[in-house]
Amino acid sequence: MKTRRFLHLADLHIGKKLGDYPLLSDQEKVLAQACQVAKDCEAVLIAGDVYDKPNPSAEAMKVFDDFLTKLCQMGKQVYLISGNHDSAGRISYLGRILESSRITVSAPFTGVLQAACKPEDEIQIWLMPFLTPNRVRECYPQEKINSYEDAVRIVLAHSRLNPEKINLLMAHQFITGGQTSEEEFAVGGLDNISADLFREFDYVALGHLHMPQAVGGRKTVRYAGSPLKYSLSEEHQKKSFTVIEIQDKQQIEIYQIPVDLPHDVRTVKGSFRQLSEMEFTQDYVHVTLTDENPVPDARMRLRSIFPHMCGFRLENAKLRKDAAVIPEQTPRQQSPAEMFRLFYLHQNNNHEPSEEQMQIVRNIFTQLEREEL
Repeated sequence: MKTRRFLHLADLHIGKKLGDYPLLSDQEKVLAQACQVAKDCEAVLIAGDVYDKPNPSAEAMKVFDDFLTKLCQMGKQVYLISGNHDSAGRISYLGRILESSRITVSAPFTGVLQAACKPEDEIQIWLMPFLTPNRVRECYPQEKINSYEDAVRIVLAHSRLNPEKINLLMAHQFITGGQTSEEEFAVGGLDNISADLFREFDYVALGHLHMPQAVGGRKTVRYAGSPLKYSLSEEHQKKSFTVIEIQDKQQIEIYQIPVDLPHDVRTVKGSFRQLSEMEFTQDYVHVTLTDENPVPDARMRLRSIFPHMCGFRLENAKLRKDAAVIPEQTPRQQSPAEMFRLFYLHQNNNHEPSEEQMQIVRNIFTQLEREEL
C-alpha cells in the first residue's frame, strides 16, 4: 500500500470571542495555514466543534464555507463530525449533496457508527459525532446506559468492523486521563471514557480537549487540539496541526506542525510602573496589577500598551487577607475626618493617609458644616 497522509483537525470553534474580542480574523488566518498543510494530504479529518455555538453567526458560517471551498478546490476529501458545541442537525444539513463535493459529514445518529468509505477501500473511516447517554438510550431503550462510557460501548458493540482493514475512528468525547483546560464536562466525571474501548481502531482522531495530546497510552489515540488559544488556561500550550502518515496497520506515524499564531494569549503581572514600561503588544493579554495603593484609571491607561486586554485584576496584600476595622470609639463619637482615616486604613492595608490628604478631607467637612449652617 502506498503511503497515505491525513490532516487531523478539531475544535475550530469558529465565531468564538476572547473577552470582548472576536477571533474570526485569527481563525481565517490559521485555517489558511491548515490549507497549506493539507496540500500534502489526501484528506482532512475535522473532529467536531466546528462552531463555538449551536446557532453560529452568518460571519462564522462564511469563514467555514470559505475553508471548505478552498479544500474542495484543492481536490481534498473532507470528513466532518459534530461536537458538543455544534448543532448536529445543522452540521448534517445538506450532507448528501455535499458528498458530490467530496465532503462527508456525520449524518443524524442511528445507533451505529457511520461508515464513510466503501467496504473495499483499504482504509475505513468511521464517524461518531458527540454522543450523550440520552442520545444512545433513544436507540437502545432496552440497554442499561448510566454513563458516557456505557453509551459508547453499546454503539461500538453494534458496529461491525473488518479487522483486516485499517480502521480510523473520528470521535468527539472526553477520554480518561486527557489533560484539560476550560472545556466543560459532565458533573462527577460521568463523561469519562476509557481509551480501551477503541482498541480495535488503528487510529482515533479525537476532538474535545484543546491541548494536542495522545491519551490512553497509545500514540494513535490522539486529540488534535484547538488551532488557537481560546482561554487563559491554554496560555502555555503549543498549538499544532496533526498529520497522520499511514503505510500499513503497524506503521502509522504522527507529525505535529506548529501553528503560527496571529496573536498569542498571555498573562502580564506587576506594578503599574512595571507594566507601563513594557513594550506595546497586540497579543490578547490578561493584566494583574500588584500596587498596594490603587492607581487612578490604571486599566484605561494600560490599554495604550495592551489594546487587546481581555482581563484585568488587582492582586495585593489587602486583597489576600480580610482586614477588620475595630474602632476604639463608636461612629457617633468619631469625627468625620477620623472615620475617613479608618476607612482609608481598611482600604490600603493599614497605611496611614498623608497629612496633606487629611487636611484636604478636614477642609471638605468644614465647608460642608458651614453650608449646613
